[in-house]
Amino acid sequence: MPDTLGNTACLALAIHHDTAPAMELDSPTLPAAAPPPDHLGIRLHINGQIYAVAIEPWVTLLDLLRDRLQLTGTKKGCDHGQCGACTVLVDGRRTLACLQLAVMRDGADITTVEGLARGEVLHPIQLAFMHHDALQCGYCTPGQLCSAIGLMNEGQARSLDEVRELMSGNLCRCGAYVQIAQAVAEVALGPGEHRSERARRPIVTGTVPA
Repeated sequence: MPDTLGNTACLALAIHHDTAPAMELDSPTLPAAAPPPDHLGIRLHINGQIYAVAIEPWVTLLDLLRDRLQLTGTKKGCDHGQCGACTVLVDGRRTLACLQLAVMRDGADITTVEGLARGEVLHPIQLAFMHHDALQCGYCTPGQLCSAIGLMNEGQARSLDEVRELMSGNLCRCGAYVQIAQAVAEVALGPGEHRSERARRPIVTGTVPA
């Protein structure tokens, strides 16, 4: 015998659920979000000095150094992280200042080209650049110098070819790459003439693959 009583009870409950008035819940009122701050306070240790500045959150480290702190040795080239002219040392690591927001480096130890020498005593890499005449117009030189010191801190270069490869992110529009590589190799690898093994390999000519 079919359970008509149970079916009737289930139908009644369903009708009651559909026709019952919905309960109104009081939604909590959320406070309005505070606007982002116009300026943020940061402290940077730059070339041995402490700088406490209040800057907009969107200011790059490059613009802070050049426009706010007047440390114009760091150059603005492409402003897209492709030429290396803006290279500085942040906590000993070479960094493209145009790609870093200054507020991201709060509390960091930063060295620019102005901080490489010790008074009148030039850094060994600066002396090597002078000895090898590793510059022409000089616009890329501050970034080349900082990048070279970062390369030595990394300790990855073991040959002239590796120096050239690890310095390839710093462009020289004057084309002083041979002298730059020799200057960096002199300090990173030791004095003496350094030769490229890659340059000694025979060049095999042939058709360009389709």
